[in-house]
Amino acid sequence: MSPRARTALEPSLTQQEQLRNFCIIAHIDHGKSTLADRMLQLTGIVNDRQMRDQYLDRMDIERERGITIKSQAVRLPWELDNKTFALNMIDTPGHVDFTYEVSRSLAACEGAVLLVDAAQGIEAQTLANLYLAMENDLEIIPVLNKIDLPAAQPEKYAEELANLIGGDPADCLKVSGKTGEGVAELLDRIVQRVPAPSGNPDGPARAMIFDSVYDSYRGVVTYVRMIDGRLSPREQIQMMSTRAVHELLEIGVISPEPTATKGLAAGEVGYLITGVKDVRQSKVGDTVTTKNKPATSALMGYSEPNPMVYSGIYPIDGSDYPNLREALDKLRLSDASLVYEPETSAALGFGFRCGFLGLLHLEIITERLEREFNLSLIATAPSVVYEVTREDNTEFIVTNPSEFPEGKIKVVKEPIVKATILSPKDYVGTIMELCQSRRGTMIDMQYLGEDRVQLRYQLPLAEIVFDFFDQLKSKTQGYGSLDYEDDGYQPGDLVKVDLLLQGEKVDAFSSIVHRDKAYAQGTRITGKLRELIPRQQFEVPIQAAIGSRIIARESIRAIRKDVLAKCYGGDISRKRKLLEKQKEGKKRMKMVGRVEVPQEAFISALSSDESSKSEKKK
Repeated sequence: MSPRARTALEPSLTQQEQLRNFCIIAHIDHGKSTLADRMLQLTGIVNDRQMRDQYLDRMDIERERGITIKSQAVRLPWELDNKTFALNMIDTPGHVDFTYEVSRSLAACEGAVLLVDAAQGIEAQTLANLYLAMENDLEIIPVLNKIDLPAAQPEKYAEELANLIGGDPADCLKVSGKTGEGVAELLDRIVQRVPAPSGNPDGPARAMIFDSVYDSYRGVVTYVRMIDGRLSPREQIQMMSTRAVHELLEIGVISPEPTATKGLAAGEVGYLITGVKDVRQSKVGDTVTTKNKPATSALMGYSEPNPMVYSGIYPIDGSDYPNLREALDKLRLSDASLVYEPETSAALGFGFRCGFLGLLHLEIITERLEREFNLSLIATAPSVVYEVTREDNTEFIVTNPSEFPEGKIKVVKEPIVKATILSPKDYVGTIMELCQSRRGTMIDMQYLGEDRVQLRYQLPLAEIVFDFFDQLKSKTQGYGSLDYEDDGYQPGDLVKVDLLLQGEKVDAFSSIVHRDKAYAQGTRITGKLRELIPRQQFEVPIQAAIGSRIIARESIRAIRKDVLAKCYGGDISRKRKLLEKQKEGKKRMKMVGRVEVPQEAFISALSSDESSKSEKKK
């Protein structure tokens, strides 16, 4: 084992051959952040008193859920054969919704630590991240984590990994992020195997922005990877895409707290602060250069993350609308993949149509808005983007079911994804059944080892958005894993199911479904609303319709009781109390025509099928 570095290398004066840039990639919950914690401890940049689990995860929500949402970069000192090195490590998220974070981190590195849980083996996201790393031509170091678990089978999975990457099973390092076993050997291996950066230290400065976050005190903090040249504080810098010029107020490295330095040289990873308040001025994927001696050609940027799912976010109290707009603007600063535009709904009032990368991303964003900005929100059912062509050949992009055009429809195209499912071979039949029930088409099936199968399917995105993942997990006893990527559009037999309350369409409840499932969707929503909407002073018919054809109907009986009937004439204080109580209840209701609909109805009626099943069980 190598000793801890006695002195850390000075940023900006570090030679490229003493630098190693790497990131940790793995499936969700395979122990990336725990391994990063042990590295921080072992290299001595965080002492034992300050140490806490998931040290690099800055947000409360990350710590509570035990997941990483934002990539974090840290500079670590390490010594090997009496020579000191500076290791720039990036801890990445593992969930499929945040793959874009991973792809950016990979572009800032020369090597990747591919982490696999020794008790679970290779999962879908492991493969997806491995292919991303191979595309970027990175040196891959295979590592088996959690070898301290009783269920661990390191030999078996070392062989699987070696077959996948090509190499010897003996090359797979065995570590335990929890106990710290084998972490020092891993750091040695990184120094030996990961190539040093190869930029031009004397050329014009070029730095790639791989992330930017908003700090309420310091403005936008931009994370960069220096490719060529060097940058120094108080220098005039230029963004190559916008040609905007800023003064460099502070430049430094994260070790693990931001530390200002005298500059950054070629090959280093660090941060810049220019005092700008708008994150769009330091766009991720842009190239930073100096104003006096600018570079002529920009670096290859990143592809923009495309929203997969759209959902309407509305404040429960209409007066919160300006606060919601402000909150979204601020959140956009730290999450460049968030897309939103104003939208109005007859039932829910003013709000925003937001684009997300998946359901977890939607959940995280709504939770952050509620927590960090103290808002009470309603999120409508997520819907995907459809391309609709009418018979007169006019085309529409539909992100919201209420935008679905009236009249005769020629063709409706829906987004398709290529899904990779990994599972033990015992569950192949149940997975196939699940995929077929969701209109999936099988592409191929491969055996990765003696008992693990990889299935590839083409599935409509709308079918997997809701509860596909949960269903997969429950049908494979938690062993199945899923990864998916966009695969264009395909025509489908889709219709819009409207919901009518007293003959009035309620746009918040409309949905676009496959014709075969329209009747089931109509009966489900009408049945649910009958339970959720309280009885009114008059009978309320609830109908589901496709165009003008009614496909399902329920009715809510009228209430016959007057609240104040029991009060005698002079009992004014009791009357007042009862009326106050009534008002309280009305606050949480939305008026749809003459019908009062409780807030919960919008959320529950539009949630997935699971909740309706649990209600039936009762």
